[in-house]
Amino acid sequence: MSVSEQLQQVRQRIANACQSAGREPHSVELLAVSKTKPLSMLLEAYDQGQRQFGENYLQDALEKIEANPHDDIIWHFIGAIQSNKTKTIAENFAWVHTLEREKIARRLSEQRPAHLPPLKVCIQVNISEETAKSGVSLAELPNLAAIVNELPKLELVGLMCIPAAQQTEAVQRQAFVAMAAALRQLQQHYPQCQTLSMGMSGDLELAIDEGTTMVRIGTDIFGARAPKPA
Repeated sequence: MSVSEQLQQVRQRIANACQSAGREPHSVELLAVSKTKPLSMLLEAYDQGQRQFGENYLQDALEKIEANPHDDIIWHFIGAIQSNKTKTIAENFAWVHTLEREKIARRLSEQRPAHLPPLKVCIQVNISEETAKSGVSLAELPNLAAIVNELPKLELVGLMCIPAAQQTEAVQRQAFVAMAAALRQLQQHYPQCQTLSMGMSGDLELAIDEGTTMVRIGTDIFGARAPKPA
């Protein structure tokens, strides 16, 4: 099946899930996760109206950003952020979904070019409290949010999570419910926080049912993931 056909299937899944949840289809944005995929596949999705793309691996992403012929693609960084990569991320992306440390937040703000609008950031929450997974705890969230909100070249727009894999539907739902509650609490202090980045190929319906505003879909659009770039 082509990228175009798979993209249409994912859009239909989102529309169906929104209908089941009593939500408007436009209330959920689709982020096409294009990590490890060639630019040609992204451009096929672009031709079908897709404009938001998520990348995990910086060098792989830069090659596509530099070769991309369109200036209306919105690039989202959704991978782990190391200190030595903040400048490049700040210069090339419109969104970051994986902010979890004050040091990284300050570097991103300081290194964001003056001519660009503030970098939109989501704080990553380790909602399943996995020791090997990135993200802040719910207890740590208010402190980091307050810091990020004060940085001049960052715009705090919401929260992101990757719940523990291979859990029961009930456990996954519990994680999504907790994330939605955390966003509502955040909005009391930062009303601009309207983004809840959660839900992937295997659980997008559940995430939509519990209030996500952006689902991150890779495999079901572009096929199985290629090996991680060196």
